[in-house]
Amino acid sequence: MKPLFALLAMAALSACAAGAPGPAPRPAPSPAAYDSSGQMTEAEASAAARRFVNVVRTVEPVAEGECRRLSPGLNCDFLIVVDDRPGQPSNAFQTLDGSGRPVLAFTLPLIADVQNEDEMAFIMSHEAAHHIRAHLNRQRTNATAGAQVFGVLASIAGAGGAGVEMATQIGASVGARTYSKDYELEADALGARIARAAGYDAIRGALYFTRIPDPGDRFLGTHPPNANRMDTVRRALASG
Repeated sequence: MKPLFALLAMAALSACAAGAPGPAPRPAPSPAAYDSSGQMTEAEASAAARRFVNVVRTVEPVAEGECRRLSPGLNCDFLIVVDDRPGQPSNAFQTLDGSGRPVLAFTLPLIADVQNEDEMAFIMSHEAAHHIRAHLNRQRTNATAGAQVFGVLASIAGAGGAGVEMATQIGASVGARTYSKDYELEADALGARIARAAGYDAIRGALYFTRIPDPGDRFLGTHPPNANRMDTVRRALASG
């Protein structure tokens, strides 16, 4: 591997490590929600479950309606699930099942962490917005492009098979992160409108961001600064 490509690979690896995506940070729980053993009280667990079910019932039909209106070519039959695997952090994510049906998944810690239905509705609407805006497909396209570019650069630099393969993997990772902050802000804007249309206070819901660590504006980070997200929500709601 020539020095030029070696430096390129090292820089890309450093960038990926600094901005590597991960689950949403878990905010500090309210002490009143837990008993002396550190477990949630039965009353708090029951309230969290009711809150989640209520939000699913109200947000799901609104999100599906917006999906059909804005992206009529997509599968808009959302499947909303609870990720109850042991040891999962507080997190929510959007994916697709084997048939292409959009899945919105929420871990038990996140369901316990949100403080009110407005927060739950905003997070759920945000994840639905990722699907409506086709962010998964766009991210995959970016990853493919990044893999191709880095692979070509490695070949030009004289890298062998292993070097080209490593460069391709790095390029895919860098490509997937290229517009991730923009995608988050797009999902915040549309998610705020969906939550409002479902009858929730989207500004109050977005205050969830004020209770989690601020990712800042890291190079190739996956999430934008919390202040940017709040500003995006306010502007989206003000514009209609």
